[in-house]
Amino acid sequence: MTRNAHAKGRRPTLCHAGERTEPPAKTPTGRARKRDDADNFSGHRESNAESRAAGARFEAHALDFLRRQRLTLVARNVHCRRGELDLVMRDRDGTLVFVEVRARTGQGYGGAAASVGWRKQQRVVSAARYFLAVRAAGAGENDGARDEAGGAARAMPACRFDVIAFERGRLTWIRDAFRADHS
Repeated sequence: MTRNAHAKGRRPTLCHAGERTEPPAKTPTGRARKRDDADNFSGHRESNAESRAAGARFEAHALDFLRRQRLTLVARNVHCRRGELDLVMRDRDGTLVFVEVRARTGQGYGGAAASVGWRKQQRVVSAARYFLAVRAAGAGENDGARDEAGGAARAMPACRFDVIAFERGRLTWIRDAFRADHS
């Protein structure tokens, strides 16, 4: 770096992305690309946002369907370090239902239901265990059952793991799709 560049607080041109000698790149439509459009990830950001929006729409359809089946919503989009729960519902018999919602437009790679493989099941089970642990930790004094030492304890509810798969827009509900002890 030259003394003048250092004295003026500028970086050498090899390190400074803002200094260009060539004209700005053009977009596919022919307009000059703005400086903030030039990053390599802007296309990915748009597709991820579109994908999340589509996922939210499918989750909303699944939620409406499950409510019509007389399940009640307990939580949605529960995040933890090892996974996420799309929907947590309570069935009429009191069973806590962890629902994974998947959608595919085609049958490539087995379709939506087949996309819930062993690894995805592990992540859902891990997130469900987290959910149950946090829920049990939040049990208050007036929550009902007590353990043998006299402290508050919450009975572990019956649980099941369901999958709602959208194949080309058609909803398929797979009750008891997998078990925690098999994943």
